[in-house]
Amino acid sequence: MKFAKGVAAGLAAAPVVLSLPAGAAVGGMSQAEKLRRLDIMLMVTGLRCRHTADNFQPDYGRFTTNHIGTLNAASNTLKADLARKYGAAGANRALDRMSVQMANQYGQGHPWLSCGQLKQVTKTLADMRGVQPLVEAADELLDDSGPHQLAWVRK
Repeated sequence: MKFAKGVAAGLAAAPVVLSLPAGAAVGGMSQAEKLRRLDIMLMVTGLRCRHTADNFQPDYGRFTTNHIGTLNAASNTLKADLARKYGAAGANRALDRMSVQMANQYGQGHPWLSCGQLKQVTKTLADMRGVQPLVEAADELLDDSGPHQLAWVRK
């Protein structure tokens, strides 16, 4: 709970945020794809922010360590889903395309979160437990239609 308060305090300095429905741009994705994309987004933005005062590489490391089972299960599920749709070779190409697209998308930064805000978000995500809170966070963080309230940080 103290991390949620820290994120709320950190985001209080952000511009006024809109209250939009969670997942407006990511609603059609499977849970596995949302988790994979969340991981890629954090990895790429973490690399982008690593030479700033808001380096969150250690927080991202804690996130992956604490959620490795969930992230691996999501990756395996996503690969299996893609294999059913495209065959084994096609699944690998589709996953590679998705990874490159996400890396390119977030290589210039998150559309509405600064490095400092991403650092606070990543700290909170590292301490979350269970799949559902991560999926809820992904719904908001991956939606590039505009800033969100990030209601999940208060849970």
